Amino acid sequence: MVGYIEFKERLQIEGCFSIHQARNYFPAFDRNSLTRWTKKGLLVRLRQGWYAFPDMIQRSEFSRYVAGKIYNPSYVSLRTALSIYGMIPDEVTSITSVTTLKTAHFENDFGQYSYQNVKSELFFGYKPVMLPPEKSTFNSPSQTWMLALPEKALLDLLYLYPFYDNEEELERLKLDKNFITKRLDVERLGNYLGQMRNKALDSRVRKLLKIYDL
Repeated sequence: MVGYIEFKERLQIEGCFSIHQARNYFPAFDRNSLTRWTKKGLLVRLRQGWYAFPDMIQRSEFSRYVAGKIYNPSYVSLRTALSIYGMIPDEVTSITSVTTLKTAHFENDFGQYSYQNVKSELFFGYKPVMLPPEKSTFNSPSQTWMLALPEKALLDLLYLYPFYDNEEELERLKLDKNFITKRLDVERLGNYLGQMRNKALDSRVRKLLKIYDL
């Protein structure tokens, strides 16, 4: 039988892991051990079939890494991404992502996770972000999470929440004027908008740019 210490030494490099990954390391692994260790507080259950070690809660940005692991493919977008870039003043505590899978929601010790569905042809415009390096030995270059580029995060929001269709609602977003006028890549925004091929979205974006004299 695999002991917890040996198990953690092998699996902690994954950050969070599935039952299938555990069995890749230990083919004869008894999944009942996960239940026992979770009850003892030695593991955190993220969702069905997915776990993490509790000390990872203290690791910077790890909750965002979890978002892409427990529901894949997905990338962090919408208000969470806008907050990360400083495009909106609100500090967003839940993590919102875009996925080609069905809409879903999970809650665990690492946070609240919401996933909005889009068609596969709209699943683009994101980049990998590596977790900050730590002194610990289990940091791995493969531990990256996916973040929408600012322009795509904005388009995702306007696409998935169609009530942003008039000046009053768009102003309620409280987008940072300095970011929109100086840091937003309007050319990239236009290219992404063309890829999305949605007339209603085109109209919302035109109204938004008019507000900022762009």
